[in-house]
Amino acid sequence: MIDIHSHILPGIDDGAKDLAESVALLKLAQSDGITHMVTTPHIHLRRFNNSAWQLHRDLAALKVHIKDTDIAIKLAVAAEVRLDIELMALVIANELPFIGSSNGAHYLLLELPHSHVPSGYDKFIKWLAKQNIKVIIPHPERNRDIQANPYYIERLKQLGCEFQLTASSIEGGWGDKAKVISENMLKADLVSYVATDAHSVKRRPPILSKAKQLVTHLVGEEKAQQLFITNPWRLTRSLFCD
Repeated sequence: MIDIHSHILPGIDDGAKDLAESVALLKLAQSDGITHMVTTPHIHLRRFNNSAWQLHRDLAALKVHIKDTDIAIKLAVAAEVRLDIELMALVIANELPFIGSSNGAHYLLLELPHSHVPSGYDKFIKWLAKQNIKVIIPHPERNRDIQANPYYIERLKQLGCEFQLTASSIEGGWGDKAKVISENMLKADLVSYVATDAHSVKRRPPILSKAKQLVTHLVGEEKAQQLFITNPWRLTRSLFCD
């Protein structure tokens, strides 16, 4: 399985606190059957002011640290980027790490605030499209506005967005509303990816196998294969092949 969304780089956001926790997360992911992971630290202006060059540097350091261990997971780096109008300057300067590229287009993991869908979101996504940037919305099922009004899912789809569910939402770990929205989106074939959004061993571990079993039961083995392996690899293979 391929995990396209995780916070396992140490000490740079609200994910792994140190190298020891990074290693523990990688070992847990490997034991679950995850073969590839994209580390996606937050780029959240004024909170987590991470930069592309810094994230590549930190990933290189983590790879050196695990080189002589039994960890065989392939690692790549991108970012979970919080929607903010000030991102326009970073896009123009080509300073955002994309989560994939295909047919000349770049893909951005664009996070909405958990509490709401901000006004102007549609105009910003349209502007990104004009820059040949396609948007993947992580964990839409956990957004409170979406929970209150699923219309936003249809609107985001109309704007060309793809969706990535959190594995633990499918398991019920984020409450009944998130679980029901996840199941409805899966049944309606609105989901392109399922990822762990791993932050820590206890709070949000890098486990995909449980969700994969549930998805297989809900929509079938072929669709589960697409969500956990085929689509993630198609999206991120350029990151791993560089």
